[in-house]
Amino acid sequence: MRAPGRWWRHKSTPEKVETYTRWSFHFFAVMEFFSVGLTSVAPLGARRGGAALLVVAVHAALCFVTVSRAIDWTRGRRPQPVKLMWTLAAVTAAIAAAAIALAELGPDGERVDTAAGGVFGVILIFGPGIIALGVRGRRRAFAIAGGFAAGAGTVAFTLGAPVLTALTTALIVLIGGVFIAFTAVFSVWLLNAVYELDEARETRARLAVAEERLRFGRDLHDVMGRNLAVIALKSELSVQLAQRGRPEAVAQMVEVQRLAQESQREVREVVRGYRETDLASELAGAQGVLAAAGIDCTVGGATVTGLPATVQSALGWVVREATTNVLRHGDARRCEVRLRVLEGRVVLSVENDGVSETGTEPASGPPGSGLAGLRERLAELDGTLDAEPAGRGLFRLTAEVPLPAASGAVPAAVAVRAVSEVTR
Repeated sequence: MRAPGRWWRHKSTPEKVETYTRWSFHFFAVMEFFSVGLTSVAPLGARRGGAALLVVAVHAALCFVTVSRAIDWTRGRRPQPVKLMWTLAAVTAAIAAAAIALAELGPDGERVDTAAGGVFGVILIFGPGIIALGVRGRRRAFAIAGGFAAGAGTVAFTLGAPVLTALTTALIVLIGGVFIAFTAVFSVWLLNAVYELDEARETRARLAVAEERLRFGRDLHDVMGRNLAVIALKSELSVQLAQRGRPEAVAQMVEVQRLAQESQREVREVVRGYRETDLASELAGAQGVLAAAGIDCTVGGATVTGLPATVQSALGWVVREATTNVLRHGDARRCEVRLRVLEGRVVLSVENDGVSETGTEPASGPPGSGLAGLRERLAELDGTLDAEPAGRGLFRLTAEVPLPAASGAVPAAVAVRAVSEVTR
């Protein structure tokens, strides 16, 4: 059984904001039941108090359901709960009218008036605020609160309350209703903004991958386009010469063979350049990608130029894959990259927080091929790769590569640290 803290940590930032918003407004319904429902039983007596407790419980349950349906509607998961909001409005108005009628026409007594006034005020403040979750635009939300306030003052005056008392009642309901309505409007705006920022971050990551694919496609087109056109032309010329029995056809086919071999060599160079990585360049590239995703990233530390090219290439792939996974999976706020050279081996560790299940791998589904590919690449250099949780909400990716014997001049320790702070 999962602990509550683990359940919370495995949510993304938008999901956390949505859960917080949802349960904040659910708490209003719970607070309404305990603050005026239960407390009205004693002053109103068993019969009237039980009835008051029942109607307040019904109103709180309606508020509870309306909150869930309204927030789902704002996220596009359900249709707008129009009928439910009208039902809540009607029940709110009926309970408020009954409460003020009890205070004005019911049995005399300060305790009765206080209990009835509490039910009246809390119902008319929380009801419009909850309804405001299901409407678009702050003007409509404030208009709902204003309409209930005007109705409260009118009903109070109709049932015999003095003009000043009716106006005071309407003003109190207006202030409280507008405050809850403003809270609802702001909460919905904040929730949508967080989801939009998260979607923008995912879009930027996908665009970075797409841009790299386009670059590789352009390089292949530049290399192969001209050579293939020349090969096609010379092949056609060779066919025509051969049909005429001309000896120049052999020379043309030799040229076609040379162009094909040259094209093969150039394609290999393009692919080799795409696959080879430089550790310093990958660290700088990681900083740029994180900045493009809205993450403030600072990179500092000693130079890495003393490492062999093969080691830098392998570790550069580790940095590239780890950076991509930190962006795509989990909800990281900090990411630390540390490079050390100890006793003839190079150790690179990438640690981040905000993990969901397994950090750099997806939280569910089959394992990704990224880490498997890194392990194969490092195995060619007798290196190893470990990916495991490193504590509460942390995940660490550690790559270890032995240094060639001729690399003893590398400094005893080289450290590069990148600390990323994400505002969500």
